[in-house]
Amino acid sequence: MTRRASLLVAALLPLLCAAAAVLPARSSVAESLPNLGANIKQSSVSGLSSGAFMAVQLEVAHASDIVGAGIVAGGPYACAESASAQAFPFWPTAVAQNAAQALYRCMKTDWGAPDPAASVKRAKELAAAGDIDPLDDVKDDNVYLFSGNEDATVTRPVVEAAKRFFEEIGVEPGNITFVERQGGHAFLTEEGGAACGISAAPYVSDCDYDQAKAILSWIYGPLTPPTPGLEGRFIVFNQSDFSGPSDGFADEGMIFVPEGCADEPGCRIHIVLHGCEQSREEIGDTFIMESGFADVADENRLIVLFPQIEASTLNPHGCWDWWGYTGLDYLGRDAPQIRAIWSMVEHLSSKP
Repeated sequence: MTRRASLLVAALLPLLCAAAAVLPARSSVAESLPNLGANIKQSSVSGLSSGAFMAVQLEVAHASDIVGAGIVAGGPYACAESASAQAFPFWPTAVAQNAAQALYRCMKTDWGAPDPAASVKRAKELAAAGDIDPLDDVKDDNVYLFSGNEDATVTRPVVEAAKRFFEEIGVEPGNITFVERQGGHAFLTEEGGAACGISAAPYVSDCDYDQAKAILSWIYGPLTPPTPGLEGRFIVFNQSDFSGPSDGFADEGMIFVPEGCADEPGCRIHIVLHGCEQSREEIGDTFIMESGFADVADENRLIVLFPQIEASTLNPHGCWDWWGYTGLDYLGRDAPQIRAIWSMVEHLSSKP
C-alpha cells in the first residue's frame, strides 16, 4: 500500500468507531453452523455504522430474498465508491480515494452530503450487469433508518441521504421509517450499556428504547413481546467454513436459535452486523447479548445470525468492507464478505 493510501485509510478507520476497551470473548468451542430449513425468502438484515453500510449493500445485492433492513447510522448504497475509483480501478489507489470519500462525504459531510441519485445510478448499473438482484425486488422492502441526536460520527445528512436513496429506488414511503431521537453513535436499548448519548465502547446505550424490537417489528409486523429468560440457545460456529483467509472474517461467529426453530423448519433469518470495534474480538459478547435481538427472536421464530469481522493490518478496527479494502468488487453478490454471509444464510436454509 502506498504511503498516501495508508494515511487516508488510517484517517478513516478511527472515526468509524472510537477506541474500544477490549474484553475477552467468552471461552467456547466452535460448532458447525446447523442446517435448520429456514425460510430464506423471509430474510432480513440490520447493522450499526460500518455494519449499517454493509446492511444496505447486502439488502440491495440479495433483494429477491431480503424483505427488510435496519440501518442505524448508515448511508446510501455505494456511498464510498468515488468517481476516480470507478474511472481508474487500480487497488490500492482506488481504495484510498474511496476511503477519503467515505470519511468526508459518507460520515462527515465536508465535501457535501452523499448524492442519492448517484447511488441509484450505480445500483442500476450493477443490476443491469447481473451483479446484484433486480432493483424491483427492493421496492417492497420495509426499511428502518435511525440517526441519533448526539451522533457526530455518521452525521444526520448521511442517514437522510440513505432515506432518499430508498425513496428514489422506488420503495413506497409507507414502507420507510426514519427515527430521530436522543442517542450517540451506538445501538440503543431499554436498559444496558453506556449512558444514553455516549459514543464509546461497547457502542450499546441505555436510551429507554428497544431498538432491536423496533427494527424487527418494522420489518415483520407485530411481534410477540419478549418474556423473561431465553429458551433458545446461542451457538458459536466456525466461520472459516464459509469465508476465505483474505475475506476479513474472524474464525468464529455466533448465532441464536430459538427452541422452536431447532425443532421445526421454516423460521425466518435476521442478520445482525456489528460496528467497528464492536466484534466479539473487541468487546466480547456484549453487543450480542445486550442488543436485545435474541430476546425478541426467542418468541417469534427468528434465527439471528451474528457474523464477525476481525481486525487486521488492512482493517485494524474490525470494520465491514464498505469502501473496498477486500478488493474493488465489494458491492455485488460475489463480493467476498457478501458472498460469505449469504453462504451462511443458505446453509441455515438447507434441510436438516
